[in-house]
Amino acid sequence: MIYTFFPLFFFFLTSFTSVPSSENKKALRLVDKVSVSNHETNAEWVYNNLNANHLSLPQMQSFSEALKGFNILKAKGIVQKDILTLVDFSLSSNTKRLWVIDLTTNTVLFNSLVAHGRNTGEEFATSFSNDASSFKSSLGFYLTGEIYQGKHGKSLKLDGLEKGVNDKARERGVVMHAADYVSETFIKSNKRLGRSQGCPAIPAELTAEIINTIKNKSCLFIYHPSRNSTDVSKMAS
Repeated sequence: MIYTFFPLFFFFLTSFTSVPSSENKKALRLVDKVSVSNHETNAEWVYNNLNANHLSLPQMQSFSEALKGFNILKAKGIVQKDILTLVDFSLSSNTKRLWVIDLTTNTVLFNSLVAHGRNTGEEFATSFSNDASSFKSSLGFYLTGEIYQGKHGKSLKLDGLEKGVNDKARERGVVMHAADYVSETFIKSNKRLGRSQGCPAIPAELTAEIINTIKNKSCLFIYHPSRNSTDVSKMAS
């Protein structure tokens, strides 16, 4: 039985590892479609089973993009915690547009205000950059790093994983930190949230809890619909 099966298996394997025929290309495209379909089904299932924990939920589109990247980064061993932080910059800065989600229990742990860069936009984020001194936010997938004490107190270093999109995060000093301009009080006085120099700044009262939860190689994703879908399988390891 072994000798009968092996030639058939070898033929099947070599038919896809040799130069692809038009039939094989069609088959591979079908596999890609099935993979995308499976992800969409999985993302929809996870989303529909999220425990909001008395907080609001992110939009399905941004969550699906975030989960897709998380799954690939976790499979590659880059992300080492089942914690996903999602920032949705398609939303008004006057709304709570940062979520921290425990994917082990499918529970929303935090839903918070978060600032974008001063040159990224007023109330809404519209322009992004990876350049030093741009004072703009950078989109895409990040790996959270280590905690340090900086001028804003307890802060968290971030490593951008997308070349040309956010990979200068460390060089630029893009970190998560507390800011007094990230508050409901500031919104009431200025009709919009305060802005950073490109960092995802968060409210002072939540900083310690959020940073302690997401530190040390968890996934952070900053979403905006203007961002091209990135092949996260090719991101820096």
